[in-house]
Amino acid sequence: MDRSTQYKCILVTGGAGFIGSNFIRYLFEKIQYEGIVVNVDKLTYAGNLDNLIDIDKQFGGKHYFFEHVDICDYTAIDTLFSNYRPDCVIHFAAESHVDRSIHGPKDFIHANIIGTFNLLEAARKWWEGAFDSCRFHHISTDEVYGSLGDSGYFYETTPYDPRSPYSASKASSDHLVMAYFHTYRLPVTISNCSNNYGPYQFPEKLIPLMILNMLEGKPLPVYGDGKNVRDWLYVEDHCSGVWLVVNEGKVGQTYNIGGENEWHNIDLVHKLCEIVASKTGKSDDYYKRLITFVKDRPGHDRRYAINCDKIKQELGWKQSVTFDEGLEKTVDWYLHNEEWIQRIKTGKYLEWIEVNYKKR
Repeated sequence: MDRSTQYKCILVTGGAGFIGSNFIRYLFEKIQYEGIVVNVDKLTYAGNLDNLIDIDKQFGGKHYFFEHVDICDYTAIDTLFSNYRPDCVIHFAAESHVDRSIHGPKDFIHANIIGTFNLLEAARKWWEGAFDSCRFHHISTDEVYGSLGDSGYFYETTPYDPRSPYSASKASSDHLVMAYFHTYRLPVTISNCSNNYGPYQFPEKLIPLMILNMLEGKPLPVYGDGKNVRDWLYVEDHCSGVWLVVNEGKVGQTYNIGGENEWHNIDLVHKLCEIVASKTGKSDDYYKRLITFVKDRPGHDRRYAINCDKIKQELGWKQSVTFDEGLEKTVDWYLHNEEWIQRIKTGKYLEWIEVNYKKR
């Protein structure tokens, strides 16, 4: 049963980040959601209201509200629940970069575990007696499952085996969410996704980093031998899967959302070199000569691959964008959004937001 008209107010955490901002855009542009969306974001280095400036101008003050709040501040979260009375929480907010978690794990433990706990506690308090009409959806990652060999897939039943502080903190938050379902009957669902790519992604992740380095003639750093395998999911397909789980998924269940699209890192970089070359007039070899193999990072998982039969068979979800189409769209977006890139790289986007965000 489609419950989309039932949710009057959706609280989206991390809504100024890459996936969160794409999800909010998906709600208004694809679903044409007519309720209230509250975007809750601390605005760390990867949170950027520039991603949603047009959404704010069109829907701000009526259907869209931004709240500059840290989910680790329980008092602030409790106040948000009191003011907006959300009946749906979609929890994207997380510290999510593996390399950063290796060098500074404390922020990951704090944000991903304590922040999730605060949201669960607020939902349990404010939804008491109304669980049947509410939903708490938690976004997780395939990295909680650990590492695969040359064959096999991650299933929803695969035992957790996190290998980095990041994946361990996400595994902890997943367990906490399910504990609130079993202990308090809080109406939760979880989705574990593979690597997302697409527009508005902060250029620390592989695909945008490679594209931007190519455009500037900088080295293209590839860990180890480049044979690590990742499953790639276009961000809009991820958003459609999340929305389907939120509306039609079974309470207390986990759903894997994957691209079913495995690539060795080095092969993906070669593919990007060819696409960027075709759009800039340079040769493939010009960009491929920039590839530089660097020392592998500690605990680097060899292969991820998600089986997403469950969401396909139970809910009818499927990917709508092929990898070739998705990469073309992504490269084109970065080529045509130079101002966004420059604001990100110079750190001036906060100044730009201060001037532009309030102009409705």
